[in-house]
Amino acid sequence: MVIFGMMFNAATIFEITSQLEFEQCALKIYGYQFRNNPVYHKFCRYLGKTEKNVSALQEIPFLPIDFFKSKNVVSGVAKPEMVFTSSGTTGSITSFHYVTNVQLYRQSYLQGFQYFYGLVSEYCILALLPSYLERQGSSLVYMVDDLIKRSGHPESGFQLNDLDSLTKKLLKLDAAGTKILLIGVSFALLELVEIFQFNLKNTIIMETGGMKGRRKEMIREELHGLLKEGFGVSRIHSEYGMTELLSQAYSEGDGIFKTPPWMQVRIRDTEDPLTPQDRNKTGGINIIDLANLNSCAFIATQDLGKMQADGRFEILGRFDNSDIRGCNLMVL
Repeated sequence: MVIFGMMFNAATIFEITSQLEFEQCALKIYGYQFRNNPVYHKFCRYLGKTEKNVSALQEIPFLPIDFFKSKNVVSGVAKPEMVFTSSGTTGSITSFHYVTNVQLYRQSYLQGFQYFYGLVSEYCILALLPSYLERQGSSLVYMVDDLIKRSGHPESGFQLNDLDSLTKKLLKLDAAGTKILLIGVSFALLELVEIFQFNLKNTIIMETGGMKGRRKEMIREELHGLLKEGFGVSRIHSEYGMTELLSQAYSEGDGIFKTPPWMQVRIRDTEDPLTPQDRNKTGGINIIDLANLNSCAFIATQDLGKMQADGRFEILGRFDNSDIRGCNLMVL
């Protein structure tokens, strides 16, 4: 791939070790996507942003995530190797992420997992993701399926509706001292602890968020409180990812997320989407995901959050439709 007249090795994205390297890489990718992504090019032009007047990280525009619902957000001319789709809720419009290099996705989630949790081969991975397994095109299912295979543990696998079998397996493995990761959608984890009680010693419980229309939404503190009591653990981990991204942030407890070195979060003002929000103040979450080399690496999500001084962030909820500002940009 040629960026700024020179060859760009995509592998360098995952070798970033400093803020300077991150900024240099982000600016190169911005230039490439400005020239090779028609949707992002038009959006940037609308804002008066070009390669000539964007010379710092804070000047790069963030594409509203809703463009993935109405446009083909692709950089370059390569054909998609895979299309990931959002689950959404009843009546909502599906997002489409056309992935032209699946290897970038694999490298991102594998290196990201190792960055936070170590080698996947050290775990037995149990996945309780019924709402995702029941549809096609889930990037989460693709990732977890690969992690399950790479774990190499004979008991690793997906669990759909047989909670009794999952419980027996979980209790047996945990009692044997097996290092376990149980990753599940929130409503399914709640259903499990409403039926069975645990006192787990060797298991990480990781929720992927959302009730997916199955149950009433609840605040994180309430959800995690119920899960901690039900599983007998002191912390509930969380995974933060989405169809439109190729990287994930993780929380090891208390809903405070960290990103891998090639991914960063910014907070924008809720009233003016082009203005940064101060630290420790609620705003809209903007994400820089450099692994999104072949779509758009700079995305304005519909999530609300706060940024801490050390770069960690918290998810506080979502905009509702009445809160979205600047929607006239969607006519581009």
